[in-house]
Amino acid sequence: MTVKENLAKITETIGQACENCGRSKNEITVIAVTKYVSIDRAREAVEAGIKDLGENRKDEFLEKYEAIGDDVNWHFIGSLQSRKVKDVINQVTMIHSLDRKSLAKEINKRANEPVQCFVQVNVSEEESKHGLHMEEVEDFIDLVKNYENIKIVGLMTMAPHTDDEEKLRGVFRQLRAQRDRIRDKHMPHAPCEYLSMGMSNDYALAIEEGATHIRIGSSLVG
Repeated sequence: MTVKENLAKITETIGQACENCGRSKNEITVIAVTKYVSIDRAREAVEAGIKDLGENRKDEFLEKYEAIGDDVNWHFIGSLQSRKVKDVINQVTMIHSLDRKSLAKEINKRANEPVQCFVQVNVSEEESKHGLHMEEVEDFIDLVKNYENIKIVGLMTMAPHTDDEEKLRGVFRQLRAQRDRIRDKHMPHAPCEYLSMGMSNDYALAIEEGATHIRIGSSLVG
């Protein structure tokens, strides 16, 4: 199917999810995860109306960035090695995977201006996933308060691969509660307004539980 056809279905699902929880679909940013797809397929997404593209590897990101340019918002959604920060930092709009001091320090050093970052949280505590544990999040955000080029705009998580809706909702609710606690502190360096959660298999549930940024790969461009 074309990306345009896929996007129409996803937009319909987003609309229903928003209706279910009393939200506006204008609150939702759809990030087309273009890792592993061709430049032509990524361009097709842009032509279909997608304004946000997500990549998780430096080389693929730079290849697509060179071909497509900065007419879209670029999101780095994968684990970012500190030594690779210098190659991508001034091309990306948002980083969704800030999870350690060494990475924050390198972003702060290399960025030409403040970078919007999501703190990655391993809510489900799976060993295979990156991210801070829930109890580490607030201390980490306090730790980076003097890094003038770091702006904590929200929290991000990856839910477990399961069909258990209540388990998924539980993960999303925990992240939302943590986001609310941080947001309500009104810290200048950490407005923490957003929630990056939900992928192809669970984005409708994520929206119902408060997601603002959903990362859609296989059902959109796959």
